Amino acid sequence: MIVGVLRVELYIHGAGSLKEKRRELRSIKDRLRRSFNVSVAEVENQDLWNRGSLGIAVAGSDTVLVQETMDRIREFLERNWPHLILEIGVELFRV
Repeated sequence: MIVGVLRVELYIHGAGSLKEKRRELRSIKDRLRRSFNVSVAEVENQDLWNRGSLGIAVAGSDTVLVQETMDRIREFLERNWPHLILEIGVELFRV
């Protein structure tokens, strides 16, 4: 089994509360789940109003397909939320 993990660091401009930040993150997570059928979770910075970290997991049996899906997710994020992204990290694991 191949597992791909993307870690996305976001800066939520203008978020004045955790509620505002979580609303923005929920929107991003929901769109990722609908578009790519992946697992998404807020993994760090839960208590900061303007910072968010998302973990996105893709699993499959073919390295090429997992890598292509991760590339499409990265492009989707960069196309839709370029103003929020601080950093995107990518890792592949064979389990």
